Amino acid sequence: MENYDDKAYKRAKKRVDDVKGFYIHLVTYIIINFFLFIINLIFTPGTWWFLFPLIFWGIGLIFHFLGIFVFENKLLGKEWEEKKIKKYIEEEKNKK
Repeated sequence: MENYDDKAYKRAKKRVDDVKGFYIHLVTYIIINFFLFIINLIFTPGTWWFLFPLIFWGIGLIFHFLGIFVFENKLLGKEWEEKKIKKYIEEEKNKK
């Protein structure tokens, strides 16, 4: 069985990686959509097609944000997994 500190470190590292992933996603979203806006402005100024990727990718970005900062481990996250594992271990012990 893993040491408590090892588990805590792994959870903290995963959390940092998740937050870092969100910020990379956000910066990529801003840069790419800025260039799409410029391309749209130069080549087809009357048709604002850049709004489609901006909106739909933005929806994905919102869900990414919610998953990282709002719901974290509440829905089927690590805490839920650990509770279920403990429950099933207890059920197995009780069968014997």
